[in-house]
Amino acid sequence: MSEATKQVKAFIKNQITRLSESRNDSLVRATLAKLRRGIGKAPGSMPELWAVTFDGLPETLTRKWVEPTYGEWAVHTTMTLYALHQQGKDIRENCMNKEGESLGSSLRKLIKDEEDELRVKRRFDAAATSDSLEEFSYHLRGLIQRLKAEDLPLDYVELAEDLYRFQFSEARDSIRLKWGRAFYRMEKKKEKKDPKLV
Repeated sequence: MSEATKQVKAFIKNQITRLSESRNDSLVRATLAKLRRGIGKAPGSMPELWAVTFDGLPETLTRKWVEPTYGEWAVHTTMTLYALHQQGKDIRENCMNKEGESLGSSLRKLIKDEEDELRVKRRFDAAATSDSLEEFSYHLRGLIQRLKAEDLPLDYVELAEDLYRFQFSEARDSIRLKWGRAFYRMEKKKEKKDPKLV
């Protein structure tokens, strides 16, 4: 894992921890609401988000370029999607960030029947085959809303790593492989526990 990837993960973990451990409920709600308004927008385009997406971000993840860096895109996208997922839920009692709940395994939990499988898989395929982070996050938004509706958490620290690496075209296939394995690994676990199949 590269140093930049570690820094992205550490930053996201710190920001979500700060929000979930804060005792200022109104500030947390306001911050999450601002983050939700940043969905689909470019990093840095909304000054009210700078404190959450830039404050403490390692200098190695930023550049003096006109365009946002890969690190800035990963952080901004992860935090805004997390805010969408957390909406309407108590951040201390029911935090939607949960370690070990990878994108593939969390999405698999949405499936209760064949119709669900077709619907979820179609959306997941559209996201995974995207050629840019902007396109990917557009498709991912709908999947996050499904997870939110079912009260299923997601590992946002791991997602941040995935989003960072996804921006490198040479890494996309390995990220897709990881997601596909996790998506179908859950099914295998369920089959082993099903007494009808033993």
